[in-house]
Amino acid sequence: MLVTDPHSIRYLIGVDIEPGERFLGLFLSEKAPKLIINRLFSTSVKDYEIVWYSDTDDLTGKISQLCDGERPLGVDKQMPARFLLPLRDRLPHSRMTLASECVDWVRGVKDETERELMRMNSRINDEVMLRTRAFIREGMTEREVADYLIAQYYDLGCESVSFDPIVSFGANAADPHHMPDNTVLRRCDCIVVDIGGKKQGYCSDMTRTFACKEASEELKRVHELVVRANETAESVIKPGMRLCDIDRAARDVIANAGYGEFFTHRLGHFIGTEVHEYGDASAAFTKEVEEGMIFSCEPGVYLPGNLGVRIEDLVLVTRDGCEVLNRVEKKLEIVG
Repeated sequence: MLVTDPHSIRYLIGVDIEPGERFLGLFLSEKAPKLIINRLFSTSVKDYEIVWYSDTDDLTGKISQLCDGERPLGVDKQMPARFLLPLRDRLPHSRMTLASECVDWVRGVKDETERELMRMNSRINDEVMLRTRAFIREGMTEREVADYLIAQYYDLGCESVSFDPIVSFGANAADPHHMPDNTVLRRCDCIVVDIGGKKQGYCSDMTRTFACKEASEELKRVHELVVRANETAESVIKPGMRLCDIDRAARDVIANAGYGEFFTHRLGHFIGTEVHEYGDASAAFTKEVEEGMIFSCEPGVYLPGNLGVRIEDLVLVTRDGCEVLNRVEKKLEIVG
């Protein structure tokens, strides 16, 4: 198997290299693992054989020499076509198959060290959300709020944000992935804030929805519904529960209230060294959850041209339920 996802390589052997457009690979077989690295990079790893190459070398030839051309070769989901297709041509008798799930599902179950890192990052995320809630004022732009909250992560010792923050006012909140712009906050606007930071290589993620000065009856009603869907899903999470059934628990709450068509995305995603790791709480995944898995629980309702509400926590699956990693109040807070 060729592992080419830098996050998986870091997870498996502790080598942290961001290769950019160049090839980085960990070749796994019955023999000793081999790390394939461009000479532009350096590593202190001593437990693995290193196959060095330069920009002018026949990289495809070097990789093909490691392989048994008569046997199947597993590749992971991140291997770029510019490397995969020439290798396939060089190994015409080797059946290539997507094999990254064997690493992805191991990454999905966090050990105790990883769990503590995720708890720490969620505590930081809680603090950033609280600071942001206190900062927001009528007349500010989405961009102003986003710039402020990004600065808070660095103030609290993070390496970076784990993704570009989402700050959406009013009708912009009906777009689940709206990026902050110069929209000005007005009285009665809903405010969706979806944020996360990264520290010691692990990510956080959380969403809360507020109202500026006062909330309309419709916003109150939709917000209460989304909170109920969030808490219903969290209440059923435990080892042995299927991911698709957790998604269904939240989706049924929203559908039964008549808003099913406005819940337009999966319930959640796995998270760790990447903010979106392999694995979804969605109808597409029938796998049973295991103790140690961490994923988001983020139902939402989006009414085009009007408003949007999303409530997101990270949950850690425990022996008999789940631990919600976020502590910021879910009730509809009035800000500004």
